[in-house]
Amino acid sequence: MSGPILVPILGDQLTRDLASLRGRIKDDTVILMMEVWDEATYVKHHKQKIALIFSAMRHFAAELSDAGWTVDYVKLTDNGNSGSFTGEVARAIERHDPRAIHVVEAGEWRVQQAIEQWPDKFACEVEILPDDRFICALSEFRDWADGRDHLTMEHFYREMRKKTGLLMTDTGKPVGGDWNYDKQNRESPDDGMDPPARPTFDPDDITRECIELVEEKFGDHFGSLDKFGWPVTRAQAEKAADAFFAERIEKFGPYQDAMVHGQDDLYHSMLSTSINLGLLDPLDLCRRAEKAYDDGKAPLNSVEGFIRQIIGWREYVRGFYWYFMPDLESRNALNAQRGLPEFYWTGETDMRCLADCIRSTRDNAHAHHIQRLMVLGNFALLAGINPREVQDWYLVVYADAYEWVELPNVSAMILYADGGKLATKPYAASGNYINKMSDYCKECRYSVSKKTGEDACPFNPLYWHFMERHRDRLEKNHRIGRIYATWDRMGDEKKQDYLHSAEKFLDSLTPAKAGWARNS
Repeated sequence: MSGPILVPILGDQLTRDLASLRGRIKDDTVILMMEVWDEATYVKHHKQKIALIFSAMRHFAAELSDAGWTVDYVKLTDNGNSGSFTGEVARAIERHDPRAIHVVEAGEWRVQQAIEQWPDKFACEVEILPDDRFICALSEFRDWADGRDHLTMEHFYREMRKKTGLLMTDTGKPVGGDWNYDKQNRESPDDGMDPPARPTFDPDDITRECIELVEEKFGDHFGSLDKFGWPVTRAQAEKAADAFFAERIEKFGPYQDAMVHGQDDLYHSMLSTSINLGLLDPLDLCRRAEKAYDDGKAPLNSVEGFIRQIIGWREYVRGFYWYFMPDLESRNALNAQRGLPEFYWTGETDMRCLADCIRSTRDNAHAHHIQRLMVLGNFALLAGINPREVQDWYLVVYADAYEWVELPNVSAMILYADGGKLATKPYAASGNYINKMSDYCKECRYSVSKKTGEDACPFNPLYWHFMERHRDRLEKNHRIGRIYATWDRMGDEKKQDYLHSAEKFLDSLTPAKAGWARNS
């Protein structure tokens, strides 16, 4: 074959510095971009998520064309669209007769498994390149993880700090003397908290076309498109980043765990969708945060917390995902079997915290990390919801959710389904934690101060029900084992009251109907 190099670019690889484009000659390259049914429907993604990815892809394709690249763009509704990446690559080979295919490895296991079959399926050479947009190569993570009983993120994070030099002194010590300032980042919300609004972007013609497509083709999917305002281009994403560093990073740290009813963004960056699409460079964002500290515009605890989320947590969960797949997908160490409650889809629950988090999820395809972990996730953990159903839900509903980042967070961190490889303890909490970190409990139908009975906050009896049913596994855990001494000091009647209240509440839950997350 003497044709061009065919470069397929996936929907979360929207950067001109992609390894498969770097060094390529424009006249000798055809870029293939594909909207395919399989990717939009392997779970029934939130409407905003599909519209965001399709719009960002179309805008990126236009930018590449304007820059002189040859782009073969396949829309979802194009005649002959096969519905799969492999099918569209096969059709592109027929159109362009390439001598080789250069593709960057996929972020998700199932897509990568398909790509790895291409050398056997196609006559031309197929070169699969590592995704070097990440700081830690997968081989490097494997070397770090091999032989460890617990893959503690903090230890990994320190290695990434040393590797990047972020917030490090010339003598190799962490700036400020400590590696982690998380203890300074747990302030409860102030009354009348009024953070600046994040920038949103009015849909242009391309985005409106994508919104109309989603409403027509995916009308039964979860979520609303009414408030769509995500950045869909690199320029818009940079404006969103500028606003965060100018207006919100100063208070991001102290209030990153706070929750306020009806205030969906607070001081969070809201940049994860753009980072995960490829519109923003994560290391560049970390350097901008470091500069904000150096210039005296943001405190160390805020800047360190932001950097840790990116070079610590984001890099760590990506490595964790690939290290434990495909087994991670099916792990259920706590044998959780209850079906996902219907209110996760409808938002119809008297628990004010859950109702507000689900409302934000439906309206914005977003909820911040503590809402995801300590409200939505904590309930699923305590109630013993089947991990696969919870995994599907998180993958469906959030615009920044790709399996490589969603699955470790949900399976291992939220649900402890991996048996403790990631988290040193389950993130289980009663209503007291939610009351401390939010204003949700003030006007809730349930009383957080009541421990049992119909008017008690359900998190209170559910907490002890969870701890009791998993005592054999958790009692020896050095971080939470002492909790059982408190349980043992309770009288038998009080214990039974907790257990009965929890069981009565669990029996009242309505399981979700089939078809919300996956086509039944």
